[in-house]
Amino acid sequence: MNQLDQLKQHTIVVADTGDIDSIARYTPRDATTNPSLLAKAAVMDGYQALVDDAVEFGREASADESARIDATIDKLFVNFGVEILRIIPGRVSTEVSARLSFDTEGTVRKAERLIELYDRAGIPAERILIKIAATWEGIRAAERLEQRGIHCNLTLLFGFGQAVACADAGVTLISPFVGRIYDWFKAKRGVDDIPVADDPGVASVTRIYHYYRKHGYATEVMGASFRKAAQVTALAGCDLLTISPQLLEELRGSEAPIDRALDPTASSELGEAKWSQDEDSFRWELNEDAMATEKLAEGIRSFSADTVKLARFVAERTSATV
Repeated sequence: MNQLDQLKQHTIVVADTGDIDSIARYTPRDATTNPSLLAKAAVMDGYQALVDDAVEFGREASADESARIDATIDKLFVNFGVEILRIIPGRVSTEVSARLSFDTEGTVRKAERLIELYDRAGIPAERILIKIAATWEGIRAAERLEQRGIHCNLTLLFGFGQAVACADAGVTLISPFVGRIYDWFKAKRGVDDIPVADDPGVASVTRIYHYYRKHGYATEVMGASFRKAAQVTALAGCDLLTISPQLLEELRGSEAPIDRALDPTASSELGEAKWSQDEDSFRWELNEDAMATEKLAEGIRSFSADTVKLARFVAERTSATV
């Protein structure tokens, strides 16, 4: 049995791509996208009908240039999401613009708009996860959305305090970024690699997983942003793992045995005491964690830049300018 099939015995595998053909190839249960993945997929020949439909939707939505581009991007995300849901049995994550990372009200409105578009396409809300940056404002938006039956995936999660706040808010799922944590510590230590046994990204997900299971939180943990297959296999047993097509192929091509690394039966001993947090302590904890502070800010800037690229692509298709 190859490693991908072994992994699926312990963990729900999620495809981290906007390429629908890749998703079909690896048969994951769920899929997740972001602006950079969508921008890459949108220029592929096979998806031009989805792009054209979104462009036409935007033209009909508003005569205002900015509103037209915004509506087109929303519809583009939903169009890809609908196509992905045709070939997977589970859920697709659709991202709220990183520009709304510090805007609770704006995030709520955008999420409701995306759910409305999915509803028009015949997709029920339970098959959608709204991706939101794990800022204090984003977590508060997710808390409100969850109370309204809109499920959320809190992304750009690097610090333990972020994970605690998300669970306390009752969010459906979090995405701790293993690879980006690894990148930061690798640069800090001035090394070319960090062995998995000492990998701070792997350790972060492990810590969160045991904390959640020890204290009975329903929030799911989905390790994300992997740099190498060994990081993936070191987290076998995690609720979900979202994996790029390149690493999915590597796992499928290996038959080396995988042991379950994360098991809830160990969490009562390995999980730590319950935290108590408010806004002040959340912000202080984040401030004291240089890695989490830097990577959260960098991630928001990066996703925002990817959104701008996507907007420029859309503008070109609508003969507008950004």
